[in-house]
Amino acid sequence: MDEAIRTLRAVRHFGPDPVPRTTVEELIDAARWTGSARNRQPWRFIAVTDPALRGDLSRLGSFAVHLAAAPLVLVLATQDNGFSDTEFDMGRVTQSLCLAAASIGLGSCPTTLHPASNVTRAAELLNLPPGLLPRHAIALGYPDPGNAPSPNAIPTGRLALPDLLTWRT
Repeated sequence: MDEAIRTLRAVRHFGPDPVPRTTVEELIDAARWTGSARNRQPWRFIAVTDPALRGDLSRLGSFAVHLAAAPLVLVLATQDNGFSDTEFDMGRVTQSLCLAAASIGLGSCPTTLHPASNVTRAAELLNLPPGLLPRHAIALGYPDPGNAPSPNAIPTGRLALPDLLTWRT
């Protein structure tokens, strides 16, 4: 039941092959079925393949550097609607996109563009209309099979179920 979730890994090293436009459209078509609060669907997607623009986006947050090397960056913009559940919806659609990408052999790695000045700069770079906030992006591409994962200071593994679940009966 949960193998797709258990095996999903962040991929930060990609081969040179582009992601076909039809594949991107299939991913968005799958992700648009993600549930959202009051079915508002506050997300909009911008597919970025231009190397210079990907490079500019890679400088808009502490953990965005991998965006420069991905053949495709999918920027997720939210409507500036003031609802507190919009960020929750964005997490849901991001997970849907990453799982859909993995199911067809693509690697992905989500990132947050921050702080607010970087969100403003991303909106300018992407020429977005007022009211759309590009706070999130996903690097997408075919994983580079020759590039072993780099050492990581972040612990791996997951907390045990008893450490996560409390019953009140």
